[in-house]
Amino acid sequence: MHLLIVLLLMVLFPIASVFIESIYFANGASLLALTGKWFVFWGVGLRLMLAAVSQIAQPSFTAQTIFRIQDPAALVVIRELGFANFAIGSLGLLSIVQPGWTLPAAIAGAIFYGLAGANHTLRPERTASENVAMISDLYIFAVLAIYSAAAILGAA
Repeated sequence: MHLLIVLLLMVLFPIASVFIESIYFANGASLLALTGKWFVFWGVGLRLMLAAVSQIAQPSFTAQTIFRIQDPAALVVIRELGFANFAIGSLGLLSIVQPGWTLPAAIAGAIFYGLAGANHTLRPERTASENVAMISDLYIFAVLAIYSAAAILGAA
């Protein structure tokens, strides 16, 4: 289920949204701008918001399934990770109605996902769930970093 949600939110939904808006709502937005808009909304906004809800409501899932931590003392840290994900996810979700927030959300998301993905690579005995997290984190980092760099350089 985790893999399906990640694929939908990080690949299928953003690409479909870019395609649909570029074909059916031709508003003159560049492909790069649409990529930023929809990858930020789905990959940063909704993905991190869903992670936040899970980490806040049920921190044991992340602790045990992703990181293989059984210590109940870790749950408070996982819950606080959920608060951070909620904050960044909110920025990503709200960027859909505040387009000026897309680049800041992309930068925050790229930093978070890049560091999280790199952190996963340092754990040689990763679980399958952690491998999904690592690959998806590094993938969305690359998309957001390319978009952010292009937007900063004026290409978007």
